[in-house]
Amino acid sequence: MTEQEDPSRDRLKLHFAQRVTHQARQVLEVWQRLQHSEWKAADLTELADASLRLQRYAERFEQAEHAQLAADLSACLDAVDDNRGRLSSALISELNRLMQRLSRTGLRHSDTLEQTFLPPLRKPVYLCLQDVDKASRLARQLEYFGLGAQVVADSGLFQSAMAERHPAAILMDIDFAGPGLGLALARDLQQGLKQRLPLLFFSEQEPTTPTRLAVVRSGGEELFVGSLDASTLLERVEELTMVAHYDPYKVLIVDDSRAQATHTERVLNSAGVVTRTLIDPIRTMDELADFQPDLIILDMYMPECNGPELAKVIRHNDRYVSVPIIYLSAEDDLEKQLDAMSEGGEDFLTKPIKPRHLISTVRNRAARARDLKSRMVRDSLTGLYNHTHTLQLLEDTCSRARRDGEPLTFAMIDIDHFKKVNDSYGHPMGDRVIKSLALFLKQRLRKSDHIGRYGGEEFAVILPDTDAATAARVLDDIRQRFSEIHYPAQPQDLRCTFSCGIAQLNATTDASSLSQQADTALYQAKNGGRNQVAVYSD
Repeated sequence: MTEQEDPSRDRLKLHFAQRVTHQARQVLEVWQRLQHSEWKAADLTELADASLRLQRYAERFEQAEHAQLAADLSACLDAVDDNRGRLSSALISELNRLMQRLSRTGLRHSDTLEQTFLPPLRKPVYLCLQDVDKASRLARQLEYFGLGAQVVADSGLFQSAMAERHPAAILMDIDFAGPGLGLALARDLQQGLKQRLPLLFFSEQEPTTPTRLAVVRSGGEELFVGSLDASTLLERVEELTMVAHYDPYKVLIVDDSRAQATHTERVLNSAGVVTRTLIDPIRTMDELADFQPDLIILDMYMPECNGPELAKVIRHNDRYVSVPIIYLSAEDDLEKQLDAMSEGGEDFLTKPIKPRHLISTVRNRAARARDLKSRMVRDSLTGLYNHTHTLQLLEDTCSRARRDGEPLTFAMIDIDHFKKVNDSYGHPMGDRVIKSLALFLKQRLRKSDHIGRYGGEEFAVILPDTDAATAARVLDDIRQRFSEIHYPAQPQDLRCTFSCGIAQLNATTDASSLSQQADTALYQAKNGGRNQVAVYSD
């Protein structure tokens, strides 16, 4: 047997790769914790130590990509030390870029396109439902998506299972083992743990407000009512258990005083917020288009225009209607503050302001704005971007690709014979198929890729920094895996396929023509027999 064929050597290499990937997860978890607090020297020291351990492991086990990323992280953190512990927007952006790359390293070595999920959960999800048959069906559906689930029939078995092994997450019927006993069981469980487990509850009937309050007090992260869908459950479990992709808040500061603007910038940078400062308010609209901030901080009094006037100009553009505006000024006249806020402002902060107060206000406002924007631009069934926002993203990414000289690919996906699915199995089954494909795409594409529901059973995918050949390989792999899913049904299980059309941006195309080309390629795939990927060619 040759060295290449030695299975023990392959197992050893896999073991080493898993050790390195585990340490990468530790680095990412420290980074994630930093986003919920004002950054302190001790936090950055912990991050530096974790990065150094990653570099040592990666070099020892010959994992070149991890070693290089860890070295770059260490260099970035050394630059923070050289800057007397101060974080600039440039350093925050670089740290975030490296962390995003690190989060994309937990992929199969055969993958040619980076993906953002770390290795799949090895621990199962415990399903503690009164209806054991329902739990068993749910477990089978979860297996289609690669997530292990263990059905727990009663409280005794639950205690035994917990003593043997802690799960990735728990789905608990609020009436498991008796009316209201599921809540009590979960509450007692969490009190005995050093680190809380992700806990989700289920109720067959619409719960009362006191019951919902009991769910919160028991540590519940979610309450499902009436029905349970495997894709929705899986998505929530992944949100609670996987290391999140962190995108730092971006704040545009408009202040004619360079000293005050620099102070505000340093305070926000110290908390991991990316900032851009404008001394000239007349350039605000250009900066908004380029920077796309989550929040704007305006001075009240500036030479060329005042804050309320600039707020009106910003609000004239529909694209920035929902971006929060905070006034930061020495003005302490309450009437003038109220008048300013009536012109489109969300808050008024009076100078001097404590750093913690400013950071907390900015984070809370920016987080809520992101949440509201997400609800506005996403499809309610799948959670993907809606048609309008997908086209807007396509225009933005086309402009960025031309500016940076990078490839860009656009793909259109359509579920084959979807009308027959609705006619033969009903619309609820059709919705399940649509949601499962949405989840499949989210699981197997990068965070930097944009996925939208174009309409009905049609999807769109924007793949930045990706050529058509690479996109075709990735999407064809997803097509093959999607076709293997079985949906339990009568008289026989259902299986579905999709067709896909791909087009790559070139010197003569814009967003509109790129979309038309992808649609033409999709038409070719349909005419060619369906269940295939076609690439547009002149």
